[in-house]
Amino acid sequence: MVWFALALLAADPVSMAVAAQPTAAPRMRSEPSLGTANARCRPDEPGPAVRIAVLGLKDRKGVLRAELYPDNDDDFMQDDNILLSEGKTFKRVDMDIPAQGLVTLCIRAPRAGSYTLALLHDRNGDHKFNPFADGAGFPGNPRIRRSKPKAALATVFVGSGVRDISIRMNYLRGLVFRPLKQDS
Repeated sequence: MVWFALALLAADPVSMAVAAQPTAAPRMRSEPSLGTANARCRPDEPGPAVRIAVLGLKDRKGVLRAELYPDNDDDFMQDDNILLSEGKTFKRVDMDIPAQGLVTLCIRAPRAGSYTLALLHDRNGDHKFNPFADGAGFPGNPRIRRSKPKAALATVFVGSGVRDISIRMNYLRGLVFRPLKQDS
């Protein structure tokens, strides 16, 4: 049967040209576990990572999600299965929010370099961002408009060790996202 198919292709130059075209990488099914392999920091583990002190949470409900992306506007907050199927950087760490105390979350980077990072507060834990209930934050704490910030405003440089940063959460207040309260 294979020989028959090859013979048909050989007789039709258009089919041969189509068959010779490279196919796109298969897309993965999008699910909450994508990007989580080797993304969570482990105690005393060396190597590049970002430890995030989370400030200004609206409440202690739900899940915090940190996501690490390539440092460019096209890939920042791109669909996770597209990034992974194209072999690009994408890491994700989810954490239940502790009932009390400081909230810190650590995410590993594949190597030293610049990345963009998003932090989401999924208040009902459904793995979907609801702009009317959930919060978001980025390195450098840029003002959040009606869309994601430019990658240059959400970039973090990671060296060979753990980089400590703080991110202030923003929630929809009126028509804009902003922190719930400012530090005095």
